[in-house]
Amino acid sequence: MAVEITDHGHPGETDRNDALAALALAAGLPLVATGNVHYAVPGAARLAATMAAVRARRSLDEMDGWLPAAGTAHLRSGAEMAARFARYPGAVEQAARIGAACAFDLQLVAPRLPDFPVPPGHTEASWLRLLTMQGAVRRYGPAGRERVAGAYDQLAHELTLIEQLGFPGYFLIVHDIVEYCRRHRILCQGRGSAANSAVCYALGITGVDAVSFGLLFERFLAPERDGPPDIDLDIESGRREEVIQYVYRRYGRSRAAQVANVITYRRRSAVRDVARALGFSPGQQDAWSRQLDRWSLPTRSALPAQPTQTAVPGQSIIGPEHDIPSAVTRLFEQLQGFPRHLGIHSGGMVICDRPVGEVVPVEWARMPGRTVIQWDKDDCAAAGLVKFDLLGLGMLAMLHKAFDLIRDHHGRDLDLSSIPPEDPAVYDMLCAADSVGVFQVESRAQMATLPRLRPRRFYDLVIEVALIRPGPIQGGSVHPYIRRRNGAEEVTYPHPLLRRSLAKTLGVPLFQEQLMQMAIDIAGFSPAEADELRRAMGSKRSAERVGRLRGRLYAGMAASGITGALADDLYTKLSAFANFGFPESHSVSFALLVYASSWIKLYYPAVFCAALLNAQPMGFYSPQSLVADARRHGVEVLRPDVNASAAQASLVGVPPRVRLGLAGVRRVGEDLARRIVELRRADGPYTDMADLVRRTGVTVDQVEALATAGAFACFGLARREALWAAGAVAQARPDRLDDMVFGADVHTVAPYLPGMSAVEESVADLWATGITVAGYPTRFLRERLVAQGVTAGRRVLVAGIVTHRQRPATAAGTTFVNLEDETGLVNVICSPGMWARHRTVARTATALIVRGRVERAAGVVNVIAERMWLLPVAAPRQSRDFR
Repeated sequence: MAVEITDHGHPGETDRNDALAALALAAGLPLVATGNVHYAVPGAARLAATMAAVRARRSLDEMDGWLPAAGTAHLRSGAEMAARFARYPGAVEQAARIGAACAFDLQLVAPRLPDFPVPPGHTEASWLRLLTMQGAVRRYGPAGRERVAGAYDQLAHELTLIEQLGFPGYFLIVHDIVEYCRRHRILCQGRGSAANSAVCYALGITGVDAVSFGLLFERFLAPERDGPPDIDLDIESGRREEVIQYVYRRYGRSRAAQVANVITYRRRSAVRDVARALGFSPGQQDAWSRQLDRWSLPTRSALPAQPTQTAVPGQSIIGPEHDIPSAVTRLFEQLQGFPRHLGIHSGGMVICDRPVGEVVPVEWARMPGRTVIQWDKDDCAAAGLVKFDLLGLGMLAMLHKAFDLIRDHHGRDLDLSSIPPEDPAVYDMLCAADSVGVFQVESRAQMATLPRLRPRRFYDLVIEVALIRPGPIQGGSVHPYIRRRNGAEEVTYPHPLLRRSLAKTLGVPLFQEQLMQMAIDIAGFSPAEADELRRAMGSKRSAERVGRLRGRLYAGMAASGITGALADDLYTKLSAFANFGFPESHSVSFALLVYASSWIKLYYPAVFCAALLNAQPMGFYSPQSLVADARRHGVEVLRPDVNASAAQASLVGVPPRVRLGLAGVRRVGEDLARRIVELRRADGPYTDMADLVRRTGVTVDQVEALATAGAFACFGLARREALWAAGAVAQARPDRLDDMVFGADVHTVAPYLPGMSAVEESVADLWATGITVAGYPTRFLRERLVAQGVTAGRRVLVAGIVTHRQRPATAAGTTFVNLEDETGLVNVICSPGMWARHRTVARTATALIVRGRVERAAGVVNVIAERMWLLPVAAPRQSRDFR
């Protein structure tokens, strides 16, 4: 116990501190001087007051009188503290002693993994070795006659290192989770650095053969690594919770918990909270937050002092895209990146050999059946907690649904391992950029790259996945690789010794594993040293480690005859590459799913469409765009029907057509849709609307939504007739006699109602399901658009529904807008100046008319926008903006 004194320069503080010092002396307690710090520097006082108002859910005016009058609660140096508390000898030194006494090494509380249960007569190491060798026979064939040369030698090397480092239990835990997924038909695959391991391949944790691809094991596990290896398990998103609950059951609720995630302020949340603290109305807060996104152009307070100053050569800085007052922008720009609240990590779980609460505080999550520790993944790593990443992946859910539809409708049992490999027709489809809905290669940038890269084998897909990433784009790797791939540029290497590491990527570094191989080849690094170099260069707080390894790297290069300017140049290249290289193992894992989803899209387009609809939300495109793409591939899509639809989208007839599910109708939802289908199967089809209401208990709002979607066509009712009757039939209940609901018989009670026009039906479809099955809404405007000159040419006028707005960090302020009509998609490129001139309509319009110039390059067509204006179309806004 001690007596604390502070000095913020407030009136009366000296008298109070004198009294506290006398009290400490009388009680025989130590006197300790603290700063009672609330912010780092005096200039942050205003921001700290704003944050106090945010926490109190009050405005700064309402907080007046409760906050300090001056900004003096900031950090001070030791000399400043000593001078400030000179009249209290020893008080500052006492604070230093208490701080030193409170310090401890987090490794003191580091837990172990629980012992994995193994059969009698086995240790964890021997059991892992047995499971690995059994799997190796299935994957590689018998030892001595393996299908991949060197496979068993690599397995022996990896198993020896795993045993030396004490990680057999870690691999057994991951294998057990994967086996649970296999037993319960949950699609799962190890992703990332796990693909660098032949042991993970033999155990079935990953589908990537590290030996065949020549992936470095030391990228995955090395003696110098801190802690266990990092294995990410991708699990189909709809069933990840089953796997999480299995881990809780397997290891005990008290010994497993999920990892927290620190949610930080972004532009929209920051402007909302700051505007609230400054006393602006909720409506104004909402309006300003909608004007911003992650890649918004600079705010007024962030712009350079000189308007003519340029941020990018040849590109002038333009004004901000909003009208937010400078008082708000100054504060919310400072607030960005600050912690806002705790969430749950997307997949991280820790497992301990003791109750997790003995190591770190644990709390119940809002979601039932989950407990969460109060630390994030970096804190967990510092404390020695072992984290397992169980990540939900929507594409795995889609593939599982697709395999089920293929089995049920086509009688063919498939899985990821049985899809025919290296099909030339699949690559033909991708070369044509026909990749809407395909995993990883459906974005605007990927679709622009596919015709130029022209993939013809699996490894080309590995390259494609890694190439269109912020790192390679910023590192200038994209265009040189494509030019070399197409023979327009000679393949060269910075040094002959780098041919081994860079040959497969034509002399252009793309992967982190190549960084490691480069260090091995030019400087004689061991694989473990190379991985340490990779991690040091890629870390933001690694100056000391990089400096130590820099000397080692230069010495190694000198031993190889590389000195002077060439050594400096290679070091610069390695340093830059470490920050943007994508792991090859990640690319290989993703490429497997790229090929699988492409193959299904090519040979089973109806299955592909239905499975994607059932796996929503996921991917780059909305259900409307997915259905439009399926329609362009000859797939017929049918509206929902209470007597024909399943809960989700299904296949009917031969050739298969896609029938939309009832769960996709607004206000219906999954639970009610399943109840409608189950009761229909159990007691027979519904005879009329009243029968549906009586048997299922649907509300009037739900009846109206089904009527708007055209789901009562099976009763011979047009949509307006069904809507007219909705209020009456909603009165039908099990306790009422049949035919006793007044107004339920539309044919006798309803007046003559004109049917909906095609335009009205399209609007009704969009309202009820978000999908127009009969065609794209722009078809109704085609004659008018043609009359306006929306045709092809050097200068063109294009029009369509806005599906995406994007402004990548690498685009220097350029915005990309995707438009879609009944004929397909077009990519519109908007310069910063053009966007600023048309910012209101550009940001808010559901559909646009754009005048611009056609740009064609290597089979890719874009429109460089010069003007744009609103296209009036009766469709709800559903574009995917700035994600």
